[in-house]
Amino acid sequence: MDTGTELLKLLEKDCRATPDQLAAMLGESVETVRGEIAELEKNNVILGYNAMIDWDRTGEELVTAMIEVRVTPQRGDGFDRIADRIYQFDEVESLYLMSGSYDFAVTITGRTLKEVASFVSARLSTIEGVIGTATHFILKKYKEKGVAFETLPVQEERMKYC
Repeated sequence: MDTGTELLKLLEKDCRATPDQLAAMLGESVETVRGEIAELEKNNVILGYNAMIDWDRTGEELVTAMIEVRVTPQRGDGFDRIADRIYQFDEVESLYLMSGSYDFAVTITGRTLKEVASFVSARLSTIEGVIGTATHFILKKYKEKGVAFETLPVQEERMKYC
């Protein structure tokens, strides 16, 4: 199937699409689509399937933080050994190696500000090679992975004069 990239884009946009729906969108047979998905999963191209949830609408009290981490790379391993230590923590939702003024961007979620602060001070900053952190708390999500979390009201009064 030379439409592998298109299949991945469709799955990334809506992982609930059935093989029948995907086959119709791609102009392929259902068997071809099922086989391609199985191959992509086997080769770890597709790593999992996720639902995007607006936790603010559930009443669940959660705090999400993005943490800048500066490190000293390890001889022979560069950043990989430290990254391996960081992403093993259950609290870590995402970890990225960055260019710029810090080395890693870490996203975590906790129940309270204190819980997040405790993770940073007691677990993250104590890892050998970590030389500094800066924690930024997410106050409100507007859009993530191309999906808007809510529609912003149009300010009609301001729009009159445009």
